[in-house]
Amino acid sequence: MLIRYQLIYGKSCHLPDELEHKTYWALKLVNLDPKVVGEKRKIQLHEHEEMTFNAYQSSKLYKKCVKAYHDKKILKRNFHPGQSVLLFNYNFRLFPRKLKSKWSNPFLVKEVKSYGVVELEDLELHKNWVVNAQRLKPYLGGDIERFTTVIK
Repeated sequence: MLIRYQLIYGKSCHLPDELEHKTYWALKLVNLDPKVVGEKRKIQLHEHEEMTFNAYQSSKLYKKCVKAYHDKKILKRNFHPGQSVLLFNYNFRLFPRKLKSKWSNPFLVKEVKSYGVVELEDLELHKNWVVNAQRLKPYLGGDIERFTTVIK
């Protein structure tokens, strides 16, 4: 306050002795004893550290439960060479044709590699390529015998 007064008015400010004495006692009351203030601050830091640790443990438990739930929902797909599979077509179109399936023709599994990688063989085009096993599902169909009915 004294510096602000000197900057504004260009003069030094002299406070009366009793006002200086009151401000001194007010500052002393606010600051208190440095040891007591230090102990109080140390307790606050320990409480904050404990709350952080509890939040971390709670978050860790939540993530563990969510992972277990997610893993429970994943279907294990085991493919073997010679099996027929359908390939998911993930090319998204804004307005696809009605009744168009997202799954492509049956392909033959040529080789199963590590980490869910499967090599497919297209029987019509005689081409091979590698895809993620999550994009495949077993083809359960086979040759369908078509019966015709005659109405007389």
